[in-house]
Amino acid sequence: MAQTTRKLRVTHTTKYTYDRPVERSVHKLHLCPMYDWDQRVLSHTLSITPDVATVECEDVFGNWVTRFEITSPYTELTISADSIVELHDSDPFAFAKKKIRPAFPLVWMPWEQLMIAPYQRPVELPDTQLQELFDYAMSFVAKNDGDLMETLFEINLTLFREYQYAPGSTDLSTTPYDVLVNRRGVCQDFANLFICLARLLGIPARYVCGYIYTGNVGASRASSDAMHAWVQLYIPNIGWKGFDPTNGVLTGLDHVRVGYGRNYLDATPTAGTLFTSAAETMTVDVAVAEVE
Repeated sequence: MAQTTRKLRVTHTTKYTYDRPVERSVHKLHLCPMYDWDQRVLSHTLSITPDVATVECEDVFGNWVTRFEITSPYTELTISADSIVELHDSDPFAFAKKKIRPAFPLVWMPWEQLMIAPYQRPVELPDTQLQELFDYAMSFVAKNDGDLMETLFEINLTLFREYQYAPGSTDLSTTPYDVLVNRRGVCQDFANLFICLARLLGIPARYVCGYIYTGNVGASRASSDAMHAWVQLYIPNIGWKGFDPTNGVLTGLDHVRVGYGRNYLDATPTAGTLFTSAAETMTVDVAVAEVE
């Protein structure tokens, strides 16, 4: 029988150092995993050095956010999060076997259109680039005789099989078109390309930031413990479902969700503004381990 639950411990430490004292800064964190019907947060602790007061709230995307401000000079900042999460999932393909099977073209009621609008607008690119991306997306539709689910499954697998996982080959300015042309990138790039293709096909898509459990055996493409990114697509009569194009799988007991958004900036784990001109060095250490 397939495993239906998994308990994972995630530790995430980010350390910043500066070449001169920072007089003041403000920060926003997405480090607390989400708590819902198939992901339970059993414990979560956050420590910040230097010690500061924090404010916590839920943002417009449903993410748990921690904010803080530092008003005394400092040259080092360390942020550490330690979470234990229990995941529940019996069959990630169960939704695709339902009798009410969604199909192209997708039809949205007016009130649905208002809610999903932020997740339907593709990134702004030159017309020629968007047309090429649209033609690429439609090639999957044609190959699968217009079947919605088979189209999505094939896009997910194609990005895994035909695109090279190449750390350091891209940056935050890399566009979905760049990824399409160069056929390489990292999890963020594959997520961005999938999101763009889905939106061009009229499918609401959102960026997911979180963690993936790999067992540290080096067997998978994204084999080192680190922040991970994937996609959730909103499918009629089914809801939001996760696709991980970096690993060619549907999300399940290996994926810990932390933040949703239209793109990376909405869900980035750490963000801040310095009110002092200082050179910054950042190191990140992440560990994901199964616990009893």
